[in-house]
Amino acid sequence: MGVAVGYIVSPACVTTAVLISWPIGNSPSAAFPVILPQRLCLCCNAPVTMTSYAQNAASLQLSQPMEIQDTTPKPVRADASKTTLPQPGRPVPSRAYPGALIVVEGTDGSGKSTQLYLLKRWLEIGGYRLHFTEWNSSPLVKSATRRGKQKRLLTPTTFSLLHASDFADRCERQIMPLLQGDYLVLADRYIYTAFARDAARGCAQRWLRNLYRFAPVPDITFYFRAPLDVAVHRILSGRPKLKYYEAGMDLGLSYDRAESFRLFQARILEEYDKMVETDNFVVLDGTLPVNKLQKQMRDIVASKIDLKRFAPRSQEQE
Repeated sequence: MGVAVGYIVSPACVTTAVLISWPIGNSPSAAFPVILPQRLCLCCNAPVTMTSYAQNAASLQLSQPMEIQDTTPKPVRADASKTTLPQPGRPVPSRAYPGALIVVEGTDGSGKSTQLYLLKRWLEIGGYRLHFTEWNSSPLVKSATRRGKQKRLLTPTTFSLLHASDFADRCERQIMPLLQGDYLVLADRYIYTAFARDAARGCAQRWLRNLYRFAPVPDITFYFRAPLDVAVHRILSGRPKLKYYEAGMDLGLSYDRAESFRLFQARILEEYDKMVETDNFVVLDGTLPVNKLQKQMRDIVASKIDLKRFAPRSQEQE
């Protein structure tokens, strides 16, 4: 007894293809076709009228899937040396904007935010053109991030992509336009926060660097380094309770939030230390008195950046 085989493909999608077989012979079931669902990798626009006969249904050999060559031109991937992504071991790419970018980085409790605020006030009093931006502050993904944290749905990759979306929005709407408008931009945390935190959560550094390859390279990156115990003590003494993701509880390091936070911060500190040389960090001692640290910071800014370019227009003309 043989089998007649026909293929019927819906024009909507190739996954709706079915295999219809009719038993051949004088058996009672010969008048009734048997419908067998079958996935076919065929184009829905290709003719598929085919008939074959065989003595046994098990011996049927389906033809090879038809391969359609994609003729769409693909964009050429940019060379890493020509992007604005900080590449370890490579020279810093040239800038295409007149402004300047100052960044502060460090673990929680290192004192970076306090020092950047004092620098910001000093520059504002002097009348300099500046803009302040901080990590995870874009309204674009704020609600999504909040809901994900509340329901504890964020994986390390999801967390990383949300922060990247936040940064991309701020970079497009705030950072780059103001740098191109000859402004001094101050950033409380930058892409190096993602490189440290997300790597501490298990994300690959190469993937992270590629994700943020559009980011402009800072003129100065201050890295406030404080010993782990000092930084952790500052945080724990100033907050009644650590949040779930803040403490790194999603990593399963410890059931105790304080201990989990300490272990998580140790991982982040290790990642920051790896970037000191490769990303040209200016390292400052986070245990020094506030006024001494601020003086060091102002001196470095004045020596590396021509602040007269950002002074009020009247002073520039003089």
